[in-house]
Amino acid sequence: MNRRDLLKSVSAGFGWMAFSALSSQAAERSPLAPKAPHFPARAKRVIFLAMQGGPAHQDTFDYKPKLKEDHGKPSGLRGGNKLVGSPFQFTQQGQSGLWISELFPALSQHADELCLLRSMHTDIPNHPQAFVQLHTGSSQFVRPSMGAWVLYGLGSENENLPGFITIAPPLAQGGAQNYGSSFLPAFYQGTRVGAAREKGESDTPSSPAEIPNLRNSDLSPALQRQQLDLVQSMNRDFLAQTSGNQEVEGVIQSFELAFRMQTEVPKVMSLAKESPETLKMYGIGEGVTDNFGRQCLMARRSAEAGVRFIEVCHPGWDQHQGLSTKLRTNCTAIDKPIAALIHDLKVSGLLKDTLIIWGGEFGRTPDSRRDDGRDHNAKGYTMWMAGGGVRGGTSYGSTDDYGYKAVENPVHVHDLHATTLHLLGLDHEKLTYRYAGRDFRLTDVYGNVVKNIIA
Repeated sequence: MNRRDLLKSVSAGFGWMAFSALSSQAAERSPLAPKAPHFPARAKRVIFLAMQGGPAHQDTFDYKPKLKEDHGKPSGLRGGNKLVGSPFQFTQQGQSGLWISELFPALSQHADELCLLRSMHTDIPNHPQAFVQLHTGSSQFVRPSMGAWVLYGLGSENENLPGFITIAPPLAQGGAQNYGSSFLPAFYQGTRVGAAREKGESDTPSSPAEIPNLRNSDLSPALQRQQLDLVQSMNRDFLAQTSGNQEVEGVIQSFELAFRMQTEVPKVMSLAKESPETLKMYGIGEGVTDNFGRQCLMARRSAEAGVRFIEVCHPGWDQHQGLSTKLRTNCTAIDKPIAALIHDLKVSGLLKDTLIIWGGEFGRTPDSRRDDGRDHNAKGYTMWMAGGGVRGGTSYGSTDDYGYKAVENPVHVHDLHATTLHLLGLDHEKLTYRYAGRDFRLTDVYGNVVKNIIA
């Protein structure tokens, strides 16, 4: 006789009833409930603006007058390549005097909020590996994404919404691995809202991107609840049989969240109640800015609603040729929306505890075989942070005179992750999860907090 049969038969089954009630309560206790950080946090949430493809730092945020001066000369860096000076003008912006390219006229107005990390570097100059490492800390193995780790460490602030969403992520370059939970319980994975198409645009614009399979056109909410109660009773019974299997628990939690999301998500994702002035500020309805403007406005609304980690993706930054035209188009598409996002968060008071991160998987080379293009460069590039406890109006680290390699205060991707977790009140060495016999963390066995950029 097994334990289940014994509990059912002994003492009129009261033991079984008690065990059933306890297991039901355990299943209903949400693992997504808010959790206390390791120490007082500077930020409560993250908005990650992921520029897939590798933005050219020498043309955006890393001013290199020497590179422009030596344009056309042999680089001496890679074979017979020639140096490519930036075709864009740089000027000092804000009271801080940060050097920013003419490609960002709107964002430049918020220069004193930006913390430029001009000495970033990563391991591999290939898109799939570098993009996955940016998101998960590893280019070789399937690991939980940064958003999943944050949700695991802090929980969610809204029980009716996903704690981690990714808006229009690329389906290639690692795909779902970039927002997956790997060996963390399934309820920590990101929820995809739309997706980027192969040509570099997302399906967000004219009709807002939706979460797949969220609506049920055949059953009323009341009937859905009855159906779900039946399914969940069987799930909980199976959970008891499997001694609290995390995958089963993840299914139970995801079903309940999906049911609640039906009423909450449409309100958050809809832009219908935003004023015409707000839509104009984000560039919605204005051609090149419309798509990313919608994504940034959705990100702001999600942050206001309590979503813990929000990723907004913009692909198409892999410019081996046609740099002067394609880069201008890309920057025009994101400049106004990002400036509007910072403005809105600042006015509402959310910027002080919302950490914004901007950047791609690597940067670009200062030389090329072409006159109007740049190749992949993992040795040195720029990302920036704003809000959430970072020192605005600052520049940290530097690359050499041509922007080829980080030479002063290098910041590895592991350091970026450690610093992000630190600003959220999490010790990257203590945020661990035991799997396959050892403790794992986002930063693996690496990572140092960049303390000099913290306000």
